[in-house]
Amino acid sequence: MKKKKPVERARPPPVGERKALRKRIVLSNPNALEVEGMQDFTSETMVDARLRGSILGLPVPMLTQLRAVEAFKPKQGWSIFRRPGTVVRRETLELGRLIDSISNEGQDKGRSVKKIVTGVRGSGKTVHLLQAMAMAFTKQWVVFTVPELIAHTGYAPLSDETPNLYVQNEATATLLSRTVVANEQVLKTLHVSREHAALKSSVKAGMTLEELAKLGIQDPAIAWTVFQALWAELTATSAASGFDKNFKPRPPMLVTVDGLAHWMKNSEYRSVEFEPIHAHDLVFVRHFLGLLKPGTGKPALPNGGLLLYSTSASNNPTIYSFEVALKQIAARQAGLNASAPEFPQADPYSGADKRVIDAFDSSKPTVAKEGMLELQTLGGLTRDEARGFMEYFARSGLLREKINDEWVGEKWSLAGGGVIGELEKLGRRLRVTD
Repeated sequence: MKKKKPVERARPPPVGERKALRKRIVLSNPNALEVEGMQDFTSETMVDARLRGSILGLPVPMLTQLRAVEAFKPKQGWSIFRRPGTVVRRETLELGRLIDSISNEGQDKGRSVKKIVTGVRGSGKTVHLLQAMAMAFTKQWVVFTVPELIAHTGYAPLSDETPNLYVQNEATATLLSRTVVANEQVLKTLHVSREHAALKSSVKAGMTLEELAKLGIQDPAIAWTVFQALWAELTATSAASGFDKNFKPRPPMLVTVDGLAHWMKNSEYRSVEFEPIHAHDLVFVRHFLGLLKPGTGKPALPNGGLLLYSTSASNNPTIYSFEVALKQIAARQAGLNASAPEFPQADPYSGADKRVIDAFDSSKPTVAKEGMLELQTLGGLTRDEARGFMEYFARSGLLREKINDEWVGEKWSLAGGGVIGELEKLGRRLRVTD
């Protein structure tokens, strides 16, 4: 009988190595050419209309902050250029002027703006959020980026009084950790301004907000209580009695959420009766969705700021109720009354989730500086913006083509009207001409 030859099998990679390789973020390519004259993202350049269509580089000290809030995604094309940079488009300038007006002295100081960003796949929604984070860091805002609420983190009922609400302590501790790393310079200058009964033994007068947030990182069991205390401190407009000594005005805040549609369905969690838990029953989701509704007596962000929530087109569940809610937001934004016959309504036989529709059914705010919920749809770049974007590929050594109006018009059409994700695919195809 013939003996089978032993098959040599390679040793499998260590646990977690494949995932780390898949999730790795590379922000620099030493083989790419250095683009001369490239300006940085600053408080002046982000509102300069003369730079429309050009590429602004992200400052090197800011990269640590952007990495902490996970602003970069693995499948974006950061690794093909010498340094990370983003294109200045019309929406970028509008966003820069908005953040600048909220920060500076004027009639818009302390204003709170709420937006949901939509668009086709590759239109730059996630990069638009990144640009907002970079502008907020430039203006010394406090930035919150909500992590993905995946179903392999621990969960538990919030309390015996509210068994139908569930808390994710590990996810909350992750949020506190990324918030401390990204906003360390701001949080260490702010101090506790009131007592917190649930943390009475841990919180002391004179404690900085950085030290307060680290309590929830060190002990995830109290992470949600610490987050509530931190949020109350950042939205405070004055100090309580006995805490006036170290009180400083709170800066505006930026809250970003990517992949909003995942919050509009049942989660993978199960209750004690093994019934699926709706995402709105997670206190984490309930808190940030509640910010979109007008506050009772005061705005959701009393010190001003921006709520920027985005949908995803590459990993997006189809939820009919959410689509109806977005149409209703657009109708209200256009001035259509909810009682009008043209106002979009859910099909009565579709079984639409009323909780999802009610979550975005925001009435007119009663506070002057609180804006209504808006819907912003990102489209493609204009031809001039597309030309500046493709010239950046040529100056980086990736594109060897003669860039003129005819060539740009052809690629603009092939990219579905200037969809930036499709333009990137066309620009990174290296062609060697004889």
